[in-house]
Amino acid sequence: MSHPVRGASASRRRALGQHFLADAAVAARIAEAVGATAADVVCEIGAGTAALTAPLAARAGRLVALELDPALHARLAAGVGRRPNVEVRLADARRFPYEGLRALRPMPTGRVLVAGNLPYSASKPILLRLFEARAALDAVTVMLQREVAERLTAAPGTRAYGVLSVLWQVWADVALLFTVPPAAFRPPPAVESAVVRAAFRVEPRVPLADPAAFVRVVKAGFALRRKTLANALRAAFPRFGAPGVEATLREAGVDGQRRAESLTASEFARLAEFFAGREDTW
Repeated sequence: MSHPVRGASASRRRALGQHFLADAAVAARIAEAVGATAADVVCEIGAGTAALTAPLAARAGRLVALELDPALHARLAAGVGRRPNVEVRLADARRFPYEGLRALRPMPTGRVLVAGNLPYSASKPILLRLFEARAALDAVTVMLQREVAERLTAAPGTRAYGVLSVLWQVWADVALLFTVPPAAFRPPPAVESAVVRAAFRVEPRVPLADPAAFVRVVKAGFALRRKTLANALRAAFPRFGAPGVEATLREAGVDGQRRAESLTASEFARLAEFFAGREDTW
């Protein structure tokens, strides 16, 4: 088992909610789920103590390991970073330019794969950044707090269903692969973790007339999830006014008294189409 590097910034780790993977069997299982080959480039988020970095490097043609903590980055660069197929970068996964990874594939037929143990407190912004870069990525296999993993795979009408559920399920085939107990980490977190794999699709699961409008309407619907859809959309699109929002809901055939968590992706797509038709009032 590996342990946290003593030179790493404790305050930075606490700020990110970071718990280092220390179970070699779990690391091997994640690396197998990533499924990298010599043709692929893998980007590892939060390389930390290299528990997952080493098994990923053994499989991938090229590995770009991201680490935010300078002390950990230095240790990684002096260790696993000396392998010929590994590049260690001091970088923030919430703002990393994933779009440039495709040019780093060892072979033109290779894939761009993302893997990692995401810091709990930074998992949502990292997932949203990965979603933005989806056109450049083939698949993402990451370990998350179990609650967040369940949001990615949640069905309409459930408490966990939200923005991440809709967006990721429309553009990717998402599966929760297995759970990981707190004992697999140093320090052990207070909650369970889970590994999720998402394979991005070439085309969205439902037809989208305006993908940007779809994203905006989904985010708007869940911004005030305890309120009715009509109230949430009025708050997000004030230039429409109450009459405009209600008219758009009627035209789309969606009851404004429902809440966002009850809508399917197809209903969100229909709403977005009608809102985009009135884009001059956005």
